[in-house]
Amino acid sequence: MDRRTRVANQGLGAKRATSVVAAVRRVVGVQAQDTRAARLAVRARTEGLIASDVDDAVRRGEVVRTWAMRGTLHMLAAADVRWIVGLLGPRFAAANRGRRHRLGLDDDTLARGVAQLSDVLADEVPRTRAELMAAISLELTGQAIPHLLGYAAQTGLLVRGPDAAKDEPTYVLASQWLPPGSALDESEAVARLAERYLAGYGPASVEDFAAWSGLPLGLARAGFGAVSESTVDAKPPLRLLGHFDAYLLGYRDRRAMLAPELDHRIRAGGGMIMPAVLVDGRVAGTWALDRKAWRVRTESFGGALPVRGLRAEVEDLRRFLGVDVELAD
Repeated sequence: MDRRTRVANQGLGAKRATSVVAAVRRVVGVQAQDTRAARLAVRARTEGLIASDVDDAVRRGEVVRTWAMRGTLHMLAAADVRWIVGLLGPRFAAANRGRRHRLGLDDDTLARGVAQLSDVLADEVPRTRAELMAAISLELTGQAIPHLLGYAAQTGLLVRGPDAAKDEPTYVLASQWLPPGSALDESEAVARLAERYLAGYGPASVEDFAAWSGLPLGLARAGFGAVSESTVDAKPPLRLLGHFDAYLLGYRDRRAMLAPELDHRIRAGGGMIMPAVLVDGRVAGTWALDRKAWRVRTESFGGALPVRGLRAEVEDLRRFLGVDVELAD
């Protein structure tokens, strides 16, 4: 499997995007359950941007966070939200019905909750989770709250809005926040998603596509086109990838970029994907940013990591974050 082509298709090569939207569209969507990690995913795929540019793109509605591939929170280009959620959202909402019932969200309670959320958000004011729960009459606790909000998002009612202070999520009505558009029929949506996936993740298999999207293998196969066999000759630069990066979440089989015996070093348990040092398309180690000392520390999986490449990435982190980041000895 050609790692260099994957690196280039992911936007991690020498030629990078110059806008948040272009970087996000390149990989269809950026995992967004961790706000800092989402910013770092954009940094690795762009040049000339800073962290606040990502937040500004969110505030302007150019990119939107909602539940998409695999039923998890992603940052998508606003123009892609309706058709992607239209394809994937109802499928994951239906799959979680039993869990919702066990949490006290039977179908009647769920319908009342969705209707009340719609009424509360109709004034176009973004609301935090706490503000929404205080404004509706349902007395929900624990996991019932995110399951109600997730269902409302997966069925197209709401999306995440601009963050409040300290990256606290807010929610808005999709009809008021998204540009005009509509869902596609299933076959067209699957075909488009497969095409976009291959453009951003190829070379890849239909099993990779199914694992990344969360679609059943049969449906994924129906929309899967021929994988381009083009190659990229230039050696890609070293990249520091953040938590949950699409380069590691985009494939069922990661052996091309990570030896199986090292997989546990990246998958730390509980769904956590660790920050990775990418050298020539292969995961060569992990890294961490000490936000008290503002130092980047790396751990190699074997052999010395290229110092020049590390310094270049740390310098770019310094520019992106606007703080004096240094590479630890």
